This record gives sequence, C-alpha cells and structure tokens, in this order.
Amino acid sequence: MTYGTTTFIENHIDLFCCPYCNGDLVFSNEGLNCRECQKAFPDNQGIPCLFCPNEWEAAKEDITDTMQSFYEETPFPDYDDFDNTGSLIEKARKSLFAKLLDDQIPTGTRILECGCGTGQLTNYLSIAYRTVVGTDMCLNSLKLANDFKQKNKLDRAHFFQMNLFRPFFKPESFDLVISNGVLHHTSDPRLAFQSISRLVKPGGYIMIGLYHKYGRLFTDLRRIIFNVTRKRYHFLDARIKNSRNGNAKSLSWFMDQYKNPHESKHTAGEVLPWLDDNNFTFIHSVPKTTPFSRISNSEKLFMKDRIGNRFERFISDIGCILDGHNEGGFFTVIARKNKAS
Repeated sequence: MTYGTTTFIENHIDLFCCPYCNGDLVFSNEGLNCRECQKAFPDNQGIPCLFCPNEWEAAKEDITDTMQSFYEETPFPDYDDFDNTGSLIEKARKSLFAKLLDDQIPTGTRILECGCGTGQLTNYLSIAYRTVVGTDMCLNSLKLANDFKQKNKLDRAHFFQMNLFRPFFKPESFDLVISNGVLHHTSDPRLAFQSISRLVKPGGYIMIGLYHKYGRLFTDLRRIIFNVTRKRYHFLDARIKNSRNGNAKSLSWFMDQYKNPHESKHTAGEVLPWLDDNNFTFIHSVPKTTPFSRISNSEKLFMKDRIGNRFERFISDIGCILDGHNEGGFFTVIARKNKAS
C-alpha cells in the first residue's frame, strides 16, 4: 500500500465501513478488518481490496462479473507511454468541461470517483491539492492508475477496489461524488445512483455521466458497420484514425465503444426523478437541457441553471444526434444534495 493511501486510511478511518455488514473497520499492517463480521480486506500490489459481490435475488439480472471480466482484459482509458503529470494536465485542459471542473472545484475538496477505470480523472483532480479517492471493481485498471500516481508522486490520489452497489464508505462522507461513464454499464443504473448518492454530504454535489439515448445513434451505426466489415472502416471514428493515439489507446477506445457487452442509454429528463427520489436538486447539465444553448468558457458548472421544460428537453435531446458522435454520445448531470431542514 502506498504511503499516501496508508496515511489517508489512518487519518480517516472513521469514514470507512464494512461493505458486507456496515460495521466499523480497523487498520493494521495486514490491511483493513471489520470489527463486527471479522472480514479481512488485504491489499493487492498497493490496492486495498474491499470488493463485495451483490447479493440480489436470482430473478434480478447481475452483469457485474461480465463487466469485470471485460474491463480486466481491456482497461479503459489506457495511458500513452509518454504520459506524465504535465501531459495529463495538457490533455485534460483541452477539454472545456475538464478545464471548468479543475478551475471550479475548490482546493481541499474531498472527492470520490466511482468507477474510475485507469484513474486519469482521479489523478488529474488530485494535482490541485484535493483529496480524491478513485474506486473501481477492476484491479488491472486500478494498478495502471496507481502506477501513474506513484511515478508522478500524486499523494492526494488514492485507489481502492469497490463494488459501487456495496460501498465501503459511510453515508455523507464526500463533498463531491463523480461517476462518469459507469452507471450505464451496470445492471440497474437507477439503483447504482441511489447507492452512490448516499455518500454525498448535505450541500455537496454529485456528477454522473451517461450515454444519451439519441446521442449514441451514430455510435450504434458505426458498431454495425465495424461488425460487418471487421473494422475496415475505422476512419469513421476520429478517435481510432487519429495517428497521435497509440495502438493500445486506440484499441482501448474501440473495445469500450464497440465491443462492450452491456450498455444502457438515457436522457436528462429520465434522470430528474432519480434526483427527486434521493433528495437532490438539479444544478447543471452538459449539454444543456434548453435547446441552442452552448457551454461557454465562463460557464459556472456548480451554479443552478434552468431546467428546460419537456418540449425544450426534447429539442435538446434531438440535437444530441448531431453532437453525440464527438464524445460517444455522452451527457453529464450535476446535482446538489439538499440540506436537512
């Protein structure tokens, strides 16, 4: 276990709980242990392993094992051989959304990323003196994340193996919870949202990124073409044909977008009831829920924006057909947890 993560656990042991029984955890040289059920959670090559399988009824579909096997074999997104802190910052800030996040999340914020993959966002956000915990169910992805962290001495980034349906953090432990491109790869995205939303402090924020129901149409079409032609028309996807991407990075993108064993598609309007049911207020979305409105360089992501009415949201959704091909048909919703009255 890395020094920074050991210190984080020791200093914040009160945040942890057993993913099996919710009992308190204690920390020792052997790893984490539950006081109540005596479960032991060792680490694997520096990654504390607190993954707990779902215990659903047999009638409820559980694709966790399928998705875990897929991403263990093809971690996403892959790193370039030349990646370091400088190149990570440079690439991230070329994205307006990532730049706005970095500029607007205060230093000292405690952040949890559920489904961090290879940890690029966790590592990036930790650079500006924020404490960022990245969790994922796939050890191969987490090892890539942790290797980058150690090589670049990012001691405020911490990586753990976790099932987001069975978290090992106590409720209301984080100022911001992020789950970007993850919930649509689960058996039950709404239940997954409910699970991770409990970890947000009152007055804190949650940010989820999901595949858009209409924005994925071009991706679905390319998937059909690639399957029929055995990927001969790879130039149809700019991410694959881009010569600046190495073979590993292009393969990682191709597998995630076109060979993924499971994905669901959603709209911002569909997510609004999720917020209401879990005591959250809509703050912002990218793209916006009002048509013909673009995110600007001065956009305030954590200040309340207007929610479009049903007709406006429909027009905005249709617009995603044209814009969706750029980032795989993706949209993001930011919401704030209501404070207790």
